[in-house]
Amino acid sequence: MLLTGRSFKLQLNQLFIVFILSALYAITAILLLASYEDIPSGVSTTIHFLYPLAVTVVMSVLFGEKTTLVTYIAVAVSLLGVGLLAWGDHDVGDFRRGVMLALTTVFTYAAYIVALMKSRASRIDTLVLTFYVLLFGAALFFVYALSTTGVESVHGWSHWRDVVMLAALCTALSDLTLIRAVKLIGSTKTSILGSMEPLTAVVVGVIYFNERFDLLSIIGLILIILSVVLVIARAPKTETE
Repeated sequence: MLLTGRSFKLQLNQLFIVFILSALYAITAILLLASYEDIPSGVSTTIHFLYPLAVTVVMSVLFGEKTTLVTYIAVAVSLLGVGLLAWGDHDVGDFRRGVMLALTTVFTYAAYIVALMKSRASRIDTLVLTFYVLLFGAALFFVYALSTTGVESVHGWSHWRDVVMLAALCTALSDLTLIRAVKLIGSTKTSILGSMEPLTAVVVGVIYFNERFDLLSIIGLILIILSVVLVIARAPKTETE
């Protein structure tokens, strides 16, 4: 923001909605991280990727946007995919608890996106909004840490490396490239390419963390990605796109 000359000023009526957005963003992250303790990261991320369907349903029910038959078919396919993921062979923690936590992130993140589109936040510069959402989110995480396990010190090069990579590569660079992609190729193509997210999580989980992923889980993953791509591909394009 400093390099591009952005102003850090926000109007008073914008602060409240930015704080709500930050809370939804932080809650989503907390629940998703918690789900990793009970289910494989690939399964959790795949379930979380149902949020585009949740956004479509909310926009249809609350804001009267037209919903096609393809959307309802996609919802049914996605639910079948989640069911297959849940029935897969996973010898980890409390699988039911992990699935419920991951499913909750679908609704919190969908609420975040809907609020982003339908509130005063839509008129805030994208980079400025990203900055404040991450800033307030960090503050909320700090309070959450103090009220639970406390804030632990980071020791050793390997731990610092992981923290820096999570902050720089997985968060900051990811957000900035996503914003840039939307500006260059539009939200539809960007969202379709986003289908690689659960695939990436599965591959990393299996190779790096030795997570098990059986045939039913693979079919469930494919069904969920297919359902999301169906909805996004059928969405009407804007003039910019």
